[in-house]
Amino acid sequence: MNPENKEIGYFFIACGGPFYKLQRKLGLLREDEFHSKPRAVMFVALTWGVPLVLNLITGSAYGPFADKPFLLDAGAWARYFIAVSLFILMEKQVQDRLKMHLAQFTRAPLLAPGSFEAAAEAVTRALNRRDALLAEIICILIAIILTLIMWLRLLNQETSFWAVNIIQDANSLTLAGWWVVVVSSPVFLFLLLRWLWRIAVWSMLLRELAGFELRLVATHPDGHGGLTFLGQYPNAFTMFVFAISCVVGAAIAHELMDHTVSMTTYGYLMGGWLLIIMLLFSYPLAAFHKPLTDLKERTLLLCSSQATRHHRAAERELLGKNISATGDAELVSAKEIPDPSKTLTSVLKLSTFLFNREGLLPVSGAALLPLVTAGATQLPIKEIFKVMKRLLLL
Repeated sequence: MNPENKEIGYFFIACGGPFYKLQRKLGLLREDEFHSKPRAVMFVALTWGVPLVLNLITGSAYGPFADKPFLLDAGAWARYFIAVSLFILMEKQVQDRLKMHLAQFTRAPLLAPGSFEAAAEAVTRALNRRDALLAEIICILIAIILTLIMWLRLLNQETSFWAVNIIQDANSLTLAGWWVVVVSSPVFLFLLLRWLWRIAVWSMLLRELAGFELRLVATHPDGHGGLTFLGQYPNAFTMFVFAISCVVGAAIAHELMDHTVSMTTYGYLMGGWLLIIMLLFSYPLAAFHKPLTDLKERTLLLCSSQATRHHRAAERELLGKNISATGDAELVSAKEIPDPSKTLTSVLKLSTFLFNREGLLPVSGAALLPLVTAGATQLPIKEIFKVMKRLLLL
């Protein structure tokens, strides 16, 4: 393997960056070992476990549903237990899957020899974006701003619950509420935004690779010129999609319990959320539409020209002359010109879109399942599954 190949395969999406380096200094992980489960337990204990203990002390951890205890708060479970744990647990899986997809560019190889150096430079740029201090600072700032907005909303709550006490029309946060504002919410939002940035870095890298000279073949049996494997990459982020969908589902469940969402609106919410997820992961794949379209058009033109020559020669041998343009006969037999008919049929089947329903089914299911669960708390289950079925079979 030449040096360029090695550099292209050195894209590790879950490594690098100030937060990663901080965890290494603290001994929470190593370069060759993520220690995902212990770290997931630690972060969940920090974001969800501490508020639980504080609510147990004050007696707000459990009780009647009308009192909105902590253990019956779907939003707290979704953000600080499910999402936070999955953001940590998904690291190795996502990294290994994306490395495998990227390696195919050099294993096949799909990159033309003259593109290896440019591709290695693209990977270097992607690594620099991944490790950028400014990117994580912006993630922290956005997390703080969103947390401040949440804090203001808590201060405007009309009823008391585990995070807020209302005494004489004055709202004050409980100890658990303050912990969520100061620790839990910023940690959850930072981890979410950090992953969104890294997905953006991966997307930019794929779009750069799409612009290089690629060794595609229109008759490849995968029906995508040799790029079908790329259409599977979104499924590496199934846990991420499930995590954020749980947060969305918890919000929808809250609205359903307040009877502010109808069945029609609920269907639109499911469809809109699925569309957002599809756009998020389809954006980088769309960059390969142009090279695949160019490949298909150019191959079809060459096959058409070859087919004209072959079948005109066959026509002359069969009928003694050509019916059209009789005086333009070539002195060559049909056996001397390969018949491109099968190739032409194969090229016509070439799809220039890498994203498809079958390839994205796991991530689509992860996006819809939490919303289905949320709807099942208040709406007819048969109607919900009808909506889900229509969305998945579009």
